[in-house]
Amino acid sequence: MPASLVFTFDNFPDRNVMNEFAFLRMQDAGCRMQYDGLFRAAMPGIAESAAGPPSERRNMDTEAYADCLDVVGDPRGAGRDSSREANREGNRESSRESSRDASRDSTPGHRVIDLTRAGKGNYVRRRSLLVEAAWFLVEAGIINNKLNPFSGLRVALLRLFGARVGQHCRLVHPLRVKSPWNLEVGDGCWFGVDVWIYNQASIRIGSNVCISQGSFLTAGSHDLDSNMDLHVAPIVIEDGVWITSKCVIQKGITIGRSAVVTPLSVVHHSLEAEGIYGGNPCRFIRKRFDPPGHAAITTPSGTL
Repeated sequence: MPASLVFTFDNFPDRNVMNEFAFLRMQDAGCRMQYDGLFRAAMPGIAESAAGPPSERRNMDTEAYADCLDVVGDPRGAGRDSSREANREGNRESSRESSRDASRDSTPGHRVIDLTRAGKGNYVRRRSLLVEAAWFLVEAGIINNKLNPFSGLRVALLRLFGARVGQHCRLVHPLRVKSPWNLEVGDGCWFGVDVWIYNQASIRIGSNVCISQGSFLTAGSHDLDSNMDLHVAPIVIEDGVWITSKCVIQKGITIGRSAVVTPLSVVHHSLEAEGIYGGNPCRFIRKRFDPPGHAAITTPSGTL
């Protein structure tokens, strides 16, 4: 303990006892306790320079005062012991509360997944980093460039990087393709503005398929129940399907022949052929080729 330790008091439990011990020389403890005699309540506590709210500083001051009484003795007798013990018990309870707060994130109901530990899961890179970098430049400069109105140029570049694209496809609008080597497109397909094909795994699109503006096809997702590892699964879109504007098609999905997905729908599961589906999650609405007289469904793209 240092040769001289100056204590100032703030919010002590008993002001009368402080006046009795206004100036004490504590030789046995090797320290000096000084009090300014003016008894200013505005004096800072001994933990003023420490971080923490005022309630914590009061606890520290009260405990230091009780320790001083242990050294020099309390002239008011043993009746003071119960008060000091109560103060110490309150401090211990505050410490336990802090420990419980620190461990909240590890208890059920308060768990948080550490994203720095997420891995690549079942994803397998099929091209080198150099090829991926080259495709990044081509996609940004030409494929996703609205100043390029040439469908043939987009098709040629996709094929150059490994995509299989059929005849008479229309790709006159900007679109994004993450991995052309994972893309297969049949004959006579249409792609609207801002279609995003996020194909970490294979995406196979049949013939005569229309994918409208802003739709998002993703062959990957994350393991949300454990460690957020990447998981990929192929998507299959069969012949004659129409995916209307701003739909989301998730991994592992098969959309049956001639099915229609209405605008803003999210497809969580595979869809049967020739049905019309919509919503989030996507649900069956009716058959596409019902006989005349069926109730029409109006969408932003027209009447179905």
